[in-house]
Amino acid sequence: MLELVKRLAQALGEAGGRAVLVGGAVRDALLGLEAHDADIEVFGLSAEAVEALARRFGAVHLVGRQFAVLHLATEHGTVELSLPRLESKTGPGHRGFAVSADPHMEPATAALRRDFTVNAMMLDLRSGEVLDPWGGRADLQRGLLRHVSPAFAEDPLRVLRAARFVARFGWRVDAATARLCRSLDLAELPRERLEGEWRQILLRGDHPGRGLLVLEQLGALRHFPELAALRGVPQDPLWHPEGDVLHHTALALDAAVGLREQMEDPWVEMLAVLCHDLGKAFTTVFERGRWRSPAHDTGGEEPTRSLLARMSANRSMVEAVVALVRDHLRPSQLYAVRDHVGDGALRRLAARVPVAALARVAWADSAGRTQAVAAQWPPTQWLLQRCAELGVRDQAPTPLLFGRDLLARGWQPGPQVGEVLKQAFEAQLEGAFGDRAGGLAWLDRQRPAS
Repeated sequence: MLELVKRLAQALGEAGGRAVLVGGAVRDALLGLEAHDADIEVFGLSAEAVEALARRFGAVHLVGRQFAVLHLATEHGTVELSLPRLESKTGPGHRGFAVSADPHMEPATAALRRDFTVNAMMLDLRSGEVLDPWGGRADLQRGLLRHVSPAFAEDPLRVLRAARFVARFGWRVDAATARLCRSLDLAELPRERLEGEWRQILLRGDHPGRGLLVLEQLGALRHFPELAALRGVPQDPLWHPEGDVLHHTALALDAAVGLREQMEDPWVEMLAVLCHDLGKAFTTVFERGRWRSPAHDTGGEEPTRSLLARMSANRSMVEAVVALVRDHLRPSQLYAVRDHVGDGALRRLAARVPVAALARVAWADSAGRTQAVAAQWPPTQWLLQRCAELGVRDQAPTPLLFGRDLLARGWQPGPQVGEVLKQAFEAQLEGAFGDRAGGLAWLDRQRPAS
């Protein structure tokens, strides 16, 4: 990709233009990180000239001629080419912008539409000069997110982008930028854009807990009231010396980062960590001399559904997260009475929720405090070992008997078939039979319907 970009910049320069790398790629290069995207802004050439030259390097897709943006698809990847432009707010939503492209615009003016100064730097691809009209390099060294101009307020999504960068780099937000963020309303944002930023916060950042806490600092949690409700909810200091539930959730998210590569579906599991204690906002009481949150696991189902409905329309994802939230206490509860836990209880658990994922969420919950928790946490180690012995650690138990088996043995179609199948699966989970032959033998001992 780098060689392609250099050849492209050379060709644009020979045609009388100036090609500069813009956005996050410049920031990442200065941080010594590998840049995966190549966004090039071209000064001094018309949109038609840029398009004609780009076609020599690959297939060109026009994002919008009026925006003067095109995508160049090559065997090495995709490069975005654009003319310098200004964007001004004309209406609600992320499409309510008027765009004015001008190939002769000054770089400092073109950079005004960027969100933060660290993203407003440019790299001249021929000379290697870094153009830094708004002090981004100094802010990068300080780890500071500072908005470029008042135009920052035209897109409220930038509040979540601030949290994304805090989660990724551990940076802090400039006080004036934080004040501006608190004045913005996220209500106009479609949930697909919200989901995209939450994915970045939870899946890409090494500090997603910091991202969550900075959303509170920036006033964004008022758009996610289920999370805002966690601030100030007390916990028993014996078990949670870190403080309130919001702080605990942030620590749990940061702990979960260490397990993220093991996660089969990191999006589901990180959301489960985010949501695991939402029920505490409604169940926490002070009784018998301590703070308690009885049934906060099952009580977390409704706020989890409410929060996720604001982020995504994916119902299967929501159900997967809810299942983990409802059972996130089970590893420690079962371990506490482990000498009395039968195989059936573990098989039923595995039928409800993926055991390995549940173990990771439960561990993150236990690690979400200021006291260190061993990686080999006894409750989850015990649970995983027992479930492995039963063959349900990595896959849920599935029914061995089906409706056709009952019909072949004289049952008549109807509701009773479903009832017998439920009884059969329950017997299977309790260990009455462990293979299909045993299941059919069990079925033969039942009385068929007349």
